[in-house]
Amino acid sequence: MLRPPEFTSDDEPLFNIGAVSRMTQIPETTLRVWERRYDFPKSTRTSGGHRLFSHQEVMRLEWVKQRVDEGMQISQAIRALQQPHHDHILPPSHTPTVSRGEVPTMFRQRLFDLLCRHDLDGANQVLEEALILLSVEILILEVIGPTFYDIGEAWAEGQIGIATEHFATHFLRQRLILWMRIGPPAYQVNPVVLACAPGELHEGSLLMLAVLLRRLRWPVVYLGQTMPLADLGSFVDAVKAMALVFVAMSEETAHALTDWPNWLPKAAETNQPLVSYGGRIFLEKPELVSHVPGVFLGKTLQDGVETLDHILHKFKPLIR
Repeated sequence: MLRPPEFTSDDEPLFNIGAVSRMTQIPETTLRVWERRYDFPKSTRTSGGHRLFSHQEVMRLEWVKQRVDEGMQISQAIRALQQPHHDHILPPSHTPTVSRGEVPTMFRQRLFDLLCRHDLDGANQVLEEALILLSVEILILEVIGPTFYDIGEAWAEGQIGIATEHFATHFLRQRLILWMRIGPPAYQVNPVVLACAPGELHEGSLLMLAVLLRRLRWPVVYLGQTMPLADLGSFVDAVKAMALVFVAMSEETAHALTDWPNWLPKAAETNQPLVSYGGRIFLEKPELVSHVPGVFLGKTLQDGVETLDHILHKFKPLIR
């Protein structure tokens, strides 16, 4: 994650507000509102009263915009930028001893505890604090994903009830859906369609994959839980999908995927769209990989993102 850049002694104002708007993709009106409301970004004025910004200030603007794109409130992003160090968000009792590598674990524990206590405000605050220290990618891979697992295990072991499990997973889903809808401008290419296998209700990993693909600028169309194969053929044709990704978490839903070539014969014959899949069951029973046609995305979510990103770049010239 980028750290807030510092001012330098040779911070020379060079760029007018139009140039800054084009470089940062922040509208001029928004820049003026931020300057008036938050005294940010800093500018100097020419003799004619026109604003000029330094390269360093443009970098600071880009940092703030990235935080806002990741879901942080603009006021909090600017406050974070103005802090000389980020350690202010760590609880006082932890600050002296918590290393950077332990920060995701600390947020994971705090988020789990707050969700189990049904504290929505506290859970939102934890994620906003985490976004100051962590990128969305690290937050998903090392905080959100493990918290999904912790919640599921706590329910399986009788530590929490089904209502609390639904409360917690719904909260995490809503955050992921928000991040999926925002992000950097997508490539002008055909989309990636993401769907759970027929009968599959567990969509946490699919949502996380969708967000991570958006962070890499791939356009996504998210279909969610228990998608009947019979409806997919006409749909992927209609949206001109570049790829189709399935997730299966149980043996039953993995077996349901073996039938996809019957409903997507063009994809089976031409590999267009590319059909791929993943899910926990393929780790528990690796022999299932040989029964499901298509590209197995790997053992972890990160493996899946990297594999899919690599493959999609080969198709990237297929502009709509």
